[in-house]
Amino acid sequence: MPEYEKAMRPEDITRLFVERSNAGDAEGVAALYEENAVLAYPPGGVTVGREAIRALWEKVLANRPRFEPEEPLPTLVSGDIALTSTPPKDGAGARAQVVRRQPDGSWLRVLDQPEFVPPAR
Repeated sequence: MPEYEKAMRPEDITRLFVERSNAGDAEGVAALYEENAVLAYPPGGVTVGREAIRALWEKVLANRPRFEPEEPLPTLVSGDIALTSTPPKDGAGARAQVVRRQPDGSWLRVLDQPEFVPPAR
């Protein structure tokens, strides 16, 4: 795997995700996840593990979608675990990620909920 910039703050992951996605770099996106991370995507399903996440992003990025940076909500940190989130520009729900500090001090995603749509009432 190439040497990628590491997320030294939980908030860095969102920026790196946007940069790598817009560059069409599925391997770079997958490098932001722990080996056994869980991604709540595709809608209604889950993708488990860095390799499966890389394969999924390869398909998604083949269509060359453009991602815009989103202003993060305040990060919640408890020891080596943090919760990051962003309100989507379309105002629907929120995106949330649980990230964990690695032995080298960098952060990787453990759980990723890219789109949360509240149930209809």
